[in-house]
Amino acid sequence: MTDKYQNKYRIPTNRLQGYDYGANGCYFVTICTKNRIHYFGKIVNKTNVKTDNYPSIETGNVETDNYPSIETGNVETDNYPSLRATEIGKIAEKFWLEIPNHFPFVDLDQYVIMPNHIHGILIFNKSVESWQPNKFGRQSQNLGSVIRGFKSSLKRYANENNIDFAWQERFHDRIIRDIKGLDNVRTYIFNNPANWNDDELYEKYDG
Repeated sequence: MTDKYQNKYRIPTNRLQGYDYGANGCYFVTICTKNRIHYFGKIVNKTNVKTDNYPSIETGNVETDNYPSIETGNVETDNYPSLRATEIGKIAEKFWLEIPNHFPFVDLDQYVIMPNHIHGILIFNKSVESWQPNKFGRQSQNLGSVIRGFKSSLKRYANENNIDFAWQERFHDRIIRDIKGLDNVRTYIFNNPANWNDDELYEKYDG
């Protein structure tokens, strides 16, 4: 669905109207490449992956487990689909993991880099003293600013290294409201490589 602004068609935002996206909470985000091109790599059934011991993220009763990384290492997974990453796919994961360095109030939970999109859970954990409701005008320290920073840093890297790469203009988000919802999203993200051929974002690409 589209509407018009100054006689030009644009895609309406999918943000929840009236919600403060700078508030503490759990956000499930999906960021896609332009035209769903497989810039980040391809899904294969057997690859070498490194399993990192991610630090536990506690917020209320929420705690993360250990999650696989797409980086190559010494642990081999047999016949379990995972991403064989391109250079820009590896950098995408690197920059994703660096988000808390730029936004200290963000904790990272489950995520996955797919051939043409990224799924991830971001947990905002601001101190009560530091948080102020967002007001009109250019907003900062909110979900949009975090995703803009990540997307722009990866695009800048691609430009500086002459790598063909482009983002879809917007991103999708869902507010996770309880532990059951969080567990469901974690499971969906973890199983995304195995369900790739049936994924709604799947696009056959031979490039």
